[in-house]
Amino acid sequence: MLFRLVSEKDNADAAEWVKRFTSIEKRIPKELVELSFSRSSGPGGQNVNKVNTKATARCSINDSWIPRWALPALMKDSHYVESTKSILVTSTVHRSQSQNVEECLQKLYSLILSAASGAIQKGPSEAQTKKVDGLIKADKARRKTDKMKRSSVKQGRSGRGGGFDF
Repeated sequence: MLFRLVSEKDNADAAEWVKRFTSIEKRIPKELVELSFSRSSGPGGQNVNKVNTKATARCSINDSWIPRWALPALMKDSHYVESTKSILVTSTVHRSQSQNVEECLQKLYSLILSAASGAIQKGPSEAQTKKVDGLIKADKARRKTDKMKRSSVKQGRSGRGGGFDF
């Protein structure tokens, strides 16, 4: 079941979750993901052929620590694997396995944070509300003057307004 943020309370709770999530380290703990390693491809000489430096982190989207309201965004992401209902992140940037693991965990953290933050609907600020109210008042005043001008033009045509009689 996908959970949507509907009420202001839901949005406030989601914002609180994001705030707590950003207060932790800028990566996901290793215990929460399934890590695997393989040989990297591309240039690198003999080291590439001998050492399993490519890191792959897989995380099920049904894990309890992933917020339900972030699921629609995560399912649309390119890292989502539909056949396993998981998020798959890889890294081959560094020559060491541990650095690639850290890179994967940071990518996963950023992915979940952006999906969770993107679903939160923020209300307009006080300044925006004032600006909109001012624009509405100005539009009403403009419409009223336009109507009055149009009315006087029509009144002038009827012969009652002191126009020309033919």
